[in-house]
Amino acid sequence: MRLFICGVRGSTPSPGPQFVRYGGNTSCVALAENGQAPRLVLDAGTGLQRLSPLLDGRPFRGSILLGHLHWDHTHGLPFFSAGDRPDAEVTLVMPAQGDPANVLARVMSPPHFPIKPAELRGKWRFLGIQEGPRAVEGFDVIAREIPHKGGLTYGYRVTGAGATIAYLSDHSPIAFGPGPAGFGAYHPAAIALARSADLLIHDAQLMSGEFASLAPKGHSAVEYAIGLAEAAGVKRLLLFHHDPARTDDQIDAIVAAHRGNAIPVEAAAEGTVIDLGS
Repeated sequence: MRLFICGVRGSTPSPGPQFVRYGGNTSCVALAENGQAPRLVLDAGTGLQRLSPLLDGRPFRGSILLGHLHWDHTHGLPFFSAGDRPDAEVTLVMPAQGDPANVLARVMSPPHFPIKPAELRGKWRFLGIQEGPRAVEGFDVIAREIPHKGGLTYGYRVTGAGATIAYLSDHSPIAFGPGPAGFGAYHPAAIALARSADLLIHDAQLMSGEFASLAPKGHSAVEYAIGLAEAAGVKRLLLFHHDPARTDDQIDAIVAAHRGNAIPVEAAAEGTVIDLGS
């Protein structure tokens, strides 16, 4: 399994020289196997634009799984040139909550945006799914609802040839209070998705000192992500959904502070390619 990290920020893009090394685009991770072009994409933030050059001029033919419908996970859709062309074939998958194209059109249609989802060129299919397992583009995918403020949100467990990843891009602790490091108990669905995964990609927008004041936005602290990774027995943790104000140097310091952990802790950076399994 090969992962292409296309977007790593949460909430809003982060332009500027202090964000160059880790990148400023919002959430998007593309998956491929056996040397093929990516056919499965996790989230469609502004980082989705970075996928088109990886296809070497070819149309995208595959599926995009949305964890939820917040702007930072959908804004890349109308700017995805490899998907917005007559020969593209795209299945857009999202948590079931009414007609999926109509739900998406609430934020992607005039007067908020020039076009509606139905006006994207190519063959687009909009699919709302329930929790549970399914096969998607040759991968085995499990979707589970996880806590995140502001709408139905799924985390995903994706298994390919010889490797499993867990993707919990936006996930908040159950409660702020007694429990692991003061964050409340780990959510059973989050633990189940991450259990023994080769790589956990997890929301790490906050630091523990910021959590009390910023928790209402529905995100995790770095320390919570590390604790959940350890509790689930994952092999590697990739901190993700970086706060838009978190500079490269600050992210470096976070990684350095946790060097030597029982589980390797890394920070997601745009342009990184990660190979897992055989």
